[in-house]
Amino acid sequence: MSTQPDTPNDDADARPWRRRPDVATPNPPPRPEWLARVREPSLAPAQEIVDAHHHLWDRRGFRYLLEEFADDIGDSGHRVTASVYVQCRTMYRAGGPEAYRPVGEVEFVRGISAQARSGHYGPTDVAAGIVGHADLLLGADVAPVLEALMEAGGGRFRGVRVPVAAHPDPAVRSNPVPAPEGLMVSAPFIEGARELARRGLSLDIWAYQTQLDEVATLARRVPELTIVLDHAGGPLGVGPYAAGNDASHEPPHRQAWRDGLARVAERPNVMLKIGGFGMPIMGFGFGFGFGFASGAEPPDSRQLAEAIAPDVEACIERFTPQRCMLESNFPVDKGGVSYGVLWNAYHRLTASWDQEARDAVFRDTATRVYRLPADDPTR
Repeated sequence: MSTQPDTPNDDADARPWRRRPDVATPNPPPRPEWLARVREPSLAPAQEIVDAHHHLWDRRGFRYLLEEFADDIGDSGHRVTASVYVQCRTMYRAGGPEAYRPVGEVEFVRGISAQARSGHYGPTDVAAGIVGHADLLLGADVAPVLEALMEAGGGRFRGVRVPVAAHPDPAVRSNPVPAPEGLMVSAPFIEGARELARRGLSLDIWAYQTQLDEVATLARRVPELTIVLDHAGGPLGVGPYAAGNDASHEPPHRQAWRDGLARVAERPNVMLKIGGFGMPIMGFGFGFGFGFASGAEPPDSRQLAEAIAPDVEACIERFTPQRCMLESNFPVDKGGVSYGVLWNAYHRLTASWDQEARDAVFRDTATRVYRLPADDPTR
């Protein structure tokens, strides 16, 4: 028998079953003490909010689960009544057929949503809608995978997301797994997208501005499918798109993004999420191309609103409030802005709107598109 004391071993390599996954990302991790330098009360505490896009994960060195998300909501003072969880490659099954491994993510989030409905973490119906992942390149063979995802979601599964964001320049990268060019318009992908539509499921797409014509083509070829374009359609502000030293400091090619967005908006089956501006790839912040996290101090809501106003206005002009929804993209955007400041910036940008338009972007579009339970909090 060993005489060594029974003490914890903090060496993760000695306990491989305790290792959480490392995920390479160009997005900076949150710095709570830095973010805490700017605190603001909610500018519209009565406004109901559905956070249309957030993630939850347990990664090595970066845990963001229900407790962390609930703390961000509670500390912000905003009235976030529900949220939509969106795929982020977390808690996939460790074994079994490759195509079915993403079912584990939906199983995991369904459990989180059950925790949230206990009320122990606050009143927010976290993961009222769940967006998972399926490989649409399977074509018609994706059908049984979608059925498994729907079963795993327990009535809350609403669709899949395919992060197709890719660019040939290595400086333009936010997606850990870049997609091949032309994926969205390939025959197998379109066939898989039709399987989504047959089940009343939606398709979230994270693409860059250089891929917007592919999104428009997909929307035209599968008009019966509801497509949700994430993160404002991927305006770029790094690498060859980085801001110059002109008076406007606007990244070049922003007009090309606006034009591409307009072409996508011509397809009535495409909806738009406004957000993701905390990601450095969009080129905002105090150091061009490095995001808001590059500042000595975090942005307050006035600074944030002023920075993103032109892009938010471009989104609204092309899609209207009835086809737009606001997102936090937390915890990704938490590297550059706090939850409370982010929603206050949105309140500033919409302060002059009528209440119907405000309700649309803050709550109603997401509720309609993701078919969220509005009157049954026990669901």
